[in-house]
Amino acid sequence: MKSKRLSLITGISFALILQVLAAGQAIGVEPVPSRTIRGAAVMTPPPVIDTNGPQPKIVVEQPTHDFGAVAPGSISTAIFKFSNKGEGVLTISDITKTCGCTVPTLDKKEYAPGEEGTITVAYSADRGTGVRTRKLFIVSNDPVNTRFELTIKASIAQKIVYEPEKLDFAIKGVKAGAAELTLKSADDSNFAIKAISSTGEAVSAEFDPNKTAARFVLKTKIDTQKTAASSSGQLEITTTHPECPTVTVPFSVLPRFKLDPPAINILSAEGGKAVDKDLWLLSNYDEDFEVASAASKEGIIKVKNQEKMGNRYKFSLSVVPPSQETSKMFTDTFIITTKDGDKMEVACRGFYQRK
Repeated sequence: MKSKRLSLITGISFALILQVLAAGQAIGVEPVPSRTIRGAAVMTPPPVIDTNGPQPKIVVEQPTHDFGAVAPGSISTAIFKFSNKGEGVLTISDITKTCGCTVPTLDKKEYAPGEEGTITVAYSADRGTGVRTRKLFIVSNDPVNTRFELTIKASIAQKIVYEPEKLDFAIKGVKAGAAELTLKSADDSNFAIKAISSTGEAVSAEFDPNKTAARFVLKTKIDTQKTAASSSGQLEITTTHPECPTVTVPFSVLPRFKLDPPAINILSAEGGKAVDKDLWLLSNYDEDFEVASAASKEGIIKVKNQEKMGNRYKFSLSVVPPSQETSKMFTDTFIITTKDGDKMEVACRGFYQRK
């Protein structure tokens, strides 16, 4: 008896599943992506629509909301009003989005005929500038429009503008380690500078936190000892401007030397078969220098010839990939040291030929 009951329940369940799938196929409803987790779309099941009964109809008053000018990093809120103009109960199963910068909120999921509702969307502007357009979709059991499209627009504008657009520091010359930065309020309102920080605390500037003005000229300076690990970063300036609490300015430091190419890559490598590569070391400041040593950590890279040509060096290298076992690639690091103590490293990556 238990076996017969189990078979009967299983048969009924399978039949119900087939009916639901058939209903979905009859009106052309397909699963839609709800969100993405680590690149994989999580699917929202299609709404179940009873094609024989009264049908709902979703109507949105203003499907497009334009915030106009907003500040970078600001959060704005839009409210979309909708109503059920149909004769059946409107069921909203999900609100999908195309960007993590929009967060929709819905009070409930079911709306009777004639009932109204609202969808609140919080929009987080990024740190860049320019026009942004973002889409959201109301997934419902409206048989005519199962994915009603909503649009959010915004023009991200910096309320405090700055010049230059990027701070470029030199470590040698008349203005070595210094650069001038001008901040100006776009709406001419006064503000104060409350704090200045930077990547690795490499860039600094003197300021008076009690001074308010519509324009500031900062004399920034860089500590080259703190840029050894990275020659670029960002300067963060905290202000009292109500629509621009933070100004982010990129910076870079022109290092003493340049490596060309900056990395060595080898494709279709074969174990034991040498590959010749040329590497150049140049002075960015047109200085004369001497190389004290040049060698690789793992011994995979050999120097065939080293030639000084004015204020630059040419290295003729031979890369001998180790015998391939189970690894699909190999790595090494070529290190050049000057007599002044400067050290440059060139990463080498090789990928074995597919067998």
